[in-house]
Amino acid sequence: MGKNQHVVPHGKDWAVKGAGNSKATYITGTQSEAIDLAKDIAQNQKTELFIHNRQGQIRERNSYGTDNYPPEG
Repeated sequence: MGKNQHVVPHGKDWAVKGAGNSKATYITGTQSEAIDLAKDIAQNQKTELFIHNRQGQIRERNSYGTDNYPPEG
């Protein structure tokens, strides 16, 4: 099973990191680009994507795996 993906600040840039990894998978100049890369990884691995703000707090979370509580509607 794959690792959950995190989009985190990396100095003035943004990084994509697998959960528990010390090194970034990707480093990009924009958060949007990092989100696109992380989303592809999370979808391929059927894991979750956590998007952090500049202060490091999670601002958004998306599940691409088997969700025990999928959204209704």
